[in-house]
Amino acid sequence: MGPTLRNGQNRRDFLRVGAFGSLSLADGIRLRAMGPPLPVRAKSCILIWLDGGPSHLETFDLKPNVPDDVRGPFRQIATSVPGLELCEHLPNLAKLAGHFTLVRSMTSPLGEHGIANHYLLTGQKPSPALEYPSYGSVISHLKEGSGLLPPYIAVPDFRPTAGPGFLGASHRPFATGGDPSKPDFQVRDLELFPRVTPQRAQRRREYLGLFDSFQKSIEAEAPADQGFEQAFRMTVSPKAKEAFALSGEKPETRQKYGPRTLGQSCLLARRLVERGVPFVTVLNPGWDTHDSLIVQLRDGYSGAKQGVGLIPSLDLALSGLIGDLAERGLLDSTLVVAMGEFGRTPKLNARAGRDHWPRVFSLLLAGGGIKGGQVIGSSDRVGESPKNQPVTPSDLAATIYTLLGIDPKRELHTSDGRPVVINPDGQIIQGLI
Repeated sequence: MGPTLRNGQNRRDFLRVGAFGSLSLADGIRLRAMGPPLPVRAKSCILIWLDGGPSHLETFDLKPNVPDDVRGPFRQIATSVPGLELCEHLPNLAKLAGHFTLVRSMTSPLGEHGIANHYLLTGQKPSPALEYPSYGSVISHLKEGSGLLPPYIAVPDFRPTAGPGFLGASHRPFATGGDPSKPDFQVRDLELFPRVTPQRAQRRREYLGLFDSFQKSIEAEAPADQGFEQAFRMTVSPKAKEAFALSGEKPETRQKYGPRTLGQSCLLARRLVERGVPFVTVLNPGWDTHDSLIVQLRDGYSGAKQGVGLIPSLDLALSGLIGDLAERGLLDSTLVVAMGEFGRTPKLNARAGRDHWPRVFSLLLAGGGIKGGQVIGSSDRVGESPKNQPVTPSDLAATIYTLLGIDPKRELHTSDGRPVVINPDGQIIQGLI
């Protein structure tokens, strides 16, 4: 923070007013008129990204009373909430239906993976003129984490559209790498390089401090290298390493999440929000089911026993996460979102799969101050279009930011000072909060 002027502005604010004149002055007046900050319902968010576009017709919005080429291969089962039904391969999640809400009327015009997941992960339609930041990067920019751990962590990795956009590299997610389900799982870059002792790392830190001091003597507001500081703290801190150590969990807890990568990634996400990380993304690839969807969604691979495919793995992971958060008293303060970039076509194709379909799809939200045990919106008879209460990715973004105590109409600034509203078009999803 730079020197403070008598009216409370710091030096950077003063220079911005000088550079942009009435625009920044108007912004200041508008911000003062906004009143007190929004109430924070959720302190953290876990986003489970079902990469590739999960079929709503095989997961959260089955259509049992339609022709065979629409209905698909799975039947529906009842849940703990009367009238709410799910896929038969989500039995554990069905028991926890009172804790979550399904949105069955998500809709988007974008059916290509890259631009579609950009829209879902940022709430902004892609633009050739500007790369928008993802949820996690905005949270990283506006919220403080625990100090020891990065504010935005991706397990085990992230898609480029889940990056920082115009906010810059300092708000990229820290990606753990590796596979949390493996016994030898280690977080990438958390150990010092060979022959670099903690003492040598400390000397490098001191050298960087001297360099920063020299910079500050030239330019009063030159920032310290926060990335190096955080990397240093993580590599030398036993507490940071302990946060990623799944071996510290009881075997029965690990079993609840399931043995596969998704389940153990969700368990790691719980450990991270428990330690103050405000945003964690869990990447689960493989949902682009253009062919043999039974094999991919139920079996996992040809010839496998039933129960290791994408849907059974999601069932264990998501039910384990929601149940564990509830048992630990963390669900009310942790928003859980499970979604992909679009749904799948109403009709099965000639390869026993479904193709891209953004016109209507489903997602799940739990915790974080939302009302559970309900369905918001619906699709038409064959799952082709929204029937009522269509919800856009912009609406979802407005809702997520509001739950996290961030005004969706707040302005961020690009590196050249251009103001950009976080979410200019979205409306809070009615009935969710």
